[in-house]
Formats: sequence, C-alpha cells, structure tokens
Amino acid sequence: MRVAFGGELEQLGVDLAAMCRLAGDAMEQATRALVGADLALAERVIAGDSELDVLRARCEDRAFSLLASQTSVARDLRLLVSGIQAAEKIERMGDLARHVAEIVRRRHPQPAVPPELCGTFAEMGRLAVHAARAIEHTIANPLQSQLVERERADDRTDELHRGLLTAVSRKDSPYPVQTGVDVALLSRFFERFADQAVAVTRRLDFVVTGTTPR
Repeated sequence: MRVAFGGELEQLGVDLAAMCRLAGDAMEQATRALVGADLALAERVIAGDSELDVLRARCEDRAFSLLASQTSVARDLRLLVSGIQAAEKIERMGDLARHVAEIVRRRHPQPAVPPELCGTFAEMGRLAVHAARAIEHTIANPLQSQLVERERADDRTDELHRGLLTAVSRKDSPYPVQTGVDVALLSRFFERFADQAVAVTRRLDFVVTGTTPR
C-alpha cells in the first residue's frame, strides 16, 4: 500500500509541474500576443486555459483521495495540503495569462498598449515566465528553495507595476482614458501572477521545513 501511495504522491508532483509549465507557456504566449498585437496567439492562450482547469481538478482529487487513505505521515500531509493549495494558485496564474490575452483580443486590430510601454510589459512577462519555470524546477527538486529569488523577482515586478501606473495616471499623461485602464489592468495581471508564484513557492518550502507560510 505504501508503494502505491508513493506512486500517487509522485504523480501529484508530475501534474503540478505540468501545471507550472502550462501556466508559464500561457504567460509567455500572452506577453508575445500583447507586445505584437497577435490575435491568433491570444486566441491560443484563451483556448488552452481549460487544460489547466482539468489538471487542477485532477490534482485536488488525487490529494483528497490520498488524505483519506490514512497512511500519511507528517511530511506527506504537508505535501498533500500544499499540493491542493498550489494547484489552485497555479491555475489562477493561467487565468491571469488568459486575462491578458482577452484584452489583446478585445482591442485587436489596435495594440492594447502603446509601443513605448511594450518593453516594460516584455520584462514583466519574462519575470512571470521565469517564476513559473522556477516553481516547476522546485517541484522536481524540493530541497532547493527558490523563495528568496521569487520574492526579489516579485519586488521587481511590483516596481514595474508602479511605474506603469504612474505613467498612465499622472496629470500630464498623454494617454486616453481607455489606454490607461487597459495598461493598469494588464499590469495588475502580471503583478498578481508574480504574487501567486511567491505564494506557491512558500507552500513548497512548507513541505520541506514545516514552517507555516506567511
């Protein structure tokens, strides 16, 4: 029974890693769609979001089933609880990428953001994708904490977010109201993606250390 339990735990990790990969791919494509006003790529992100929903449900079902098996030890319990929480947050990361793509689709054929702000969004996208890839790596290598790096990247994303808000909200802003709203929303989606990545990383650290995530 313990061998079967271990196999199910391993599969939970595989599915969580797959979710990270999909969320990272989605945000990478959404960023490219945003910067390039690429409708086809935006549509691909939107259509692919359901795959993350399926994986989240699978992770939660497997984790709850294992919790009910009564063969768990303390570290297993931490992994299962963290797995349930992480699946929800990674799925949310995918939703945020979809939200970016939806704004691209809504504004097409016009670009959703001014050309001079594309570089900032491209950097936010790179940070977001790196965060998803780092979580995927941490799931496969749970003793290698990425928390400090994730928090630093989150700080940088927050800085970029504040810069964009300032650019579109100052009194002498050259941007129309609709552009300002789109930029603020898009920036918020990237900022929330980074926040979710930090939250997942904290839960993965909890599996190893037993220290309750903040």
